[in-house]
Amino acid sequence: MHVVGFEVEIRIPNSHSLKDRRQVVRSVVDGARQRFAVSAAEVGGQDTWQRATLGFAVVASEARLAEDVVDQLDRFLWSRPEIEIIGAETRWLD
Repeated sequence: MHVVGFEVEIRIPNSHSLKDRRQVVRSVVDGARQRFAVSAAEVGGQDTWQRATLGFAVVASEARLAEDVVDQLDRFLWSRPEIEIIGAETRWLD
């Protein structure tokens, strides 16, 4: 079993309130869950209007499969026009 944690810090430039921010975060997290069957949650920055940290977990039978999902997830996030990626970190869990 291979487990990967993928943490992404995003900026939401068009957010002018926490409500705007929550709407974008929910859309991104729900889209990732549905499209890639990953576990996803907002894991940081809940009190800022234009920033958030999202965490994703991938479990696969082979390392290559987990890596493919993380790569697809990364491309999915970069394709979202409403967010800017500030940083990302991948962690393999033993």
